Amino acid sequence: MTSSLRLLGTGLFAVALSLSGCSDTDPAAPDAGTPDPTPPVELTDYVDVESDEPCKDPDIFAPRANCTDPSSFPLAGCDLNAVRAVEPSGIYLGIFRYDPETSFSAGFRLDTTPSFLGFPLVSQQTGPQGFFITGQYVSANNKQSLYALAGCRVPEPGRITGCFVRCADGIATYSGTFNVWRMNLDREASTGAKPLRLVSETAVPQGESVDIYVTKGHAYVVSVPRNKNEPGGLTVFDVSDPAHPTLITRVSLPNDNYWNGVWAKGDALYVASANSGVIVYDITDPANPQYVRALPGEAINVHTVFVDGDRLYAMSPSPNAETLLFNVASPLEPQLLSRISVPRGDGLTSYPHDAFAYQDRLYVNHTASGYVVLDVKRPDVTPELGRYVFKGQYSHANAVGTINGRTIAFEGGERFGAHLRVLDVTDPANIKLIGEVKKRPQTSIHNMVLKGTRLYVAWYHEGVRVFDVATPERPKEIASFDSFQEAHPLSTSSLYQGAIGIRVPGDGYVYVVDLSRGLLVLAEP
Repeated sequence: MTSSLRLLGTGLFAVALSLSGCSDTDPAAPDAGTPDPTPPVELTDYVDVESDEPCKDPDIFAPRANCTDPSSFPLAGCDLNAVRAVEPSGIYLGIFRYDPETSFSAGFRLDTTPSFLGFPLVSQQTGPQGFFITGQYVSANNKQSLYALAGCRVPEPGRITGCFVRCADGIATYSGTFNVWRMNLDREASTGAKPLRLVSETAVPQGESVDIYVTKGHAYVVSVPRNKNEPGGLTVFDVSDPAHPTLITRVSLPNDNYWNGVWAKGDALYVASANSGVIVYDITDPANPQYVRALPGEAINVHTVFVDGDRLYAMSPSPNAETLLFNVASPLEPQLLSRISVPRGDGLTSYPHDAFAYQDRLYVNHTASGYVVLDVKRPDVTPELGRYVFKGQYSHANAVGTINGRTIAFEGGERFGAHLRVLDVTDPANIKLIGEVKKRPQTSIHNMVLKGTRLYVAWYHEGVRVFDVATPERPKEIASFDSFQEAHPLSTSSLYQGAIGIRVPGDGYVYVVDLSRGLLVLAEP
């Protein structure tokens, strides 16, 4: 999940605006035993395809349609019989394209609570009359606009293409095309992966659950607010019997409950707070967390945390876009050692979203500035050793290990069409792309865990995917669990839905938090 400025579940797409790009490489080819002699070429995540919709305007800034009259859309040449047969229900998510360079992800829901971009539909005309919906979008600065969508074709069951127009103050300002998929009908071809067994499913009774840490027979789940009436916080479950997790307690602080990351060391639990930095809880009694302090003692947004040995790294999007490094040799008494900043690049707005520490190096997902490797042998001197950057990047999460004598990093972005990248980072000054895995273009990666030569990925709508990465050039998907449920009452049409947080503590189970379903416990493959 990105910064606290973006609310999960609203479908807010401002952050998702991105230059387009995509790869046609298929790293999951059958022969996974031999390194590929021709490594993939970096083509970025999503490459936009020129649309040939008959309703497309020659000039996107001179729309022929408006946001109130369905007949204003030029639908001659469209397959309206197929459009009229579309079932007026379900969650759709896809790509909206409004010029040759730019696309964004958006979705809508057609059922008893119809919505577009998380806001209630203004109008809906589906069925025998065709497909026409209008939604209102309210930006963070309270500016309102309308988006009207007209269906043109149904290339395959569960998929709709068509045209849209955006209006402000009653005036059509620009137009474009859309390509959306009904999420419970659209399925990728079989990868040969075996299904992971669901051991238990337990609702999380506060906010939207986004991260989890498992220690001392307990699962610590942190949540962000779902809406104004449902704040986030910390929920503690006893998972000594993984088949029957027991809710123990809920914890939050007044005006401080946007808690997005969590980690533990010994008797200390570290919670990433968007309001007060790193909150330290004493879990000597694991069922009864006791507040200790918030660090570094100022108003600061910490988004994720990572512990490596006696060091705690806290990634802070704002106010300074920095990584805070603490000494946690005494886990309940962290000492701030340094504040690490990374050059952002010309004209880029970016921040450290997540990081992975490994063998005196810190691998930082610095969103638009790329994937950055730092030398952290000394906390006071942290030179940049190299970075991996590509057009349209939003580097978000990673995991690093040694495989066959090489230092291998697995990196993923948080944007539509995000690929899982396999990078040889043995020489950080010369990072090499050696493999890729891509899923559906309308979905995004979130978090990942590397255990030996198995990589576990929480891939939002794609659920949990497990890869054998013994031959890192060709990750082989060996197990999966589809967690997203269209009919779940808490599911939305946001890009950020499904499996989001994941831990594999080594007790034979995979612990996952899903934005709608809560805590899922799966049997390890």
